[in-house]
Amino acid sequence: MTNLSSPFDRRQMLALAALGGTAAALPASAQTPTDPGAQHMRDMMAIPADAPKIAMLVYPKMVVLDLIGPMTVFNMLRCNVQLVWKDKVPVPTDVRIPIAATHTFDEVPPQIDVLFVPGGRMGTVDCMNDPAVMAFLADRGSRAKWVTSVCTGSLALAAAGLLRGYDATSHWQVADLLPRMGARHVDKRVVIDRNRMTGGGVTAGIDFGLTLAARLKDEEAARRVQLLMEYAPEPPFRNGTPKEAGPKRVAELTGRTPWMDAQVDTAVAAAARRLGIAA
Repeated sequence: MTNLSSPFDRRQMLALAALGGTAAALPASAQTPTDPGAQHMRDMMAIPADAPKIAMLVYPKMVVLDLIGPMTVFNMLRCNVQLVWKDKVPVPTDVRIPIAATHTFDEVPPQIDVLFVPGGRMGTVDCMNDPAVMAFLADRGSRAKWVTSVCTGSLALAAAGLLRGYDATSHWQVADLLPRMGARHVDKRVVIDRNRMTGGGVTAGIDFGLTLAARLKDEEAARRVQLLMEYAPEPPFRNGTPKEAGPKRVAELTGRTPWMDAQVDTAVAAAARRLGIAA
């Protein structure tokens, strides 16, 4: 990625995009330090020593887009992104693309700039019921400069006691459960309360990522990333929120998965008991 503080350079941007798909195919001679082009590319891709450290949880049954949207923003911002899980075995995801952690829980530094949890309803439930995951989130979240999530990831944060007394949001289908774990639900796409930042469902991850980028760097840096991503959404339908979709469509989707809904409810109730919050 080009230096975000330098003038926008289309040639560098295009060269960087090409690098991602071709670097592995280059012959060894083209990747040596004596090749000025290769060195230039390495310099562009290098993560600064003072780059924000971002620990992004990955887990089985997660929704990939919850992760990829913010991660794209953070990579273009040249942050130090760590994908985190209990081990480095690739985990299955909603779109059947496995993702492997780059760091185990023990390898994540005690002090990080951002703790991030993506969503995925049943995967989130499993995290909420997993003492090791809850302990990791509670520990790193107690010291992180920013504690964040997208979609149902906020349920995991709340279950770890990290949203108690904070405004927060989640996917519209489960957002009403947040108060049962001590959070205050705010119906917005991105909600900020002190050092907590939570995003709504799935596609809100890009909005969340750009909003956090402006805090980690500055607004101009976030604007440059938005332009490079060409993020200017024009959805074909006004149907992306319960208000836009209307009560009939919402009712058609609500209650279709009673077993899944019951699992979420049970996990929330168990988390509330652990946190000492009365029903």
